[in-house]
Amino acid sequence: INAEYMGTWTLKLQNLICTMGRMHSKGKGISKSCIPYKRTPPSWLKATARELIETICKSAKKGITPSQIGINLRDSSGIGSVRAVTGRKILRILKHNGLAPEIPEDLYHMIKTAVNIRKHLEKSRKDKNAKFRLILVESRIHRLARYYKRTRQLPATWKYEASTASTLVA
Repeated sequence: INAEYMGTWTLKLQNLICTMGRMHSKGKGISKSCIPYKRTPPSWLKATARELIETICKSAKKGITPSQIGINLRDSSGIGSVRAVTGRKILRILKHNGLAPEIPEDLYHMIKTAVNIRKHLEKSRKDKNAKFRLILVESRIHRLARYYKRTRQLPATWKYEASTASTLVA
């Protein structure tokens, strides 16, 4: 077998594996955020697990979302991974202390987007692109809600309704 032929074949195989497309856009990118390589806290870090859990709970009581808490800890305290220090992820800590949001964060933001698009459509009814994007966003909401019901993160009776969505976000 020709070595040159094998090289192109493996490249084509890699492209087949890596080109999973986005749901409602053209992108086929493979860029991702990556977690720190080391799973142990850095040696210079002085914060203990209890102190970290207290700061996480204080932030959650102020109304800050779990991802925003992680960003604040990374930028201000230099904690790249809360799990490396505490042994638990931020959302697990919040659930343990009864501070987790009732709607998962990604679903919440999609609902917020749909509400904003609906508000825009009230002002400009002829915006066909916004109508189309609203359909796409709402189909994503329904798909995500189906997943969260299956994994029991949402109650089985939970249903997205456009009329009551603004109360969920407010």
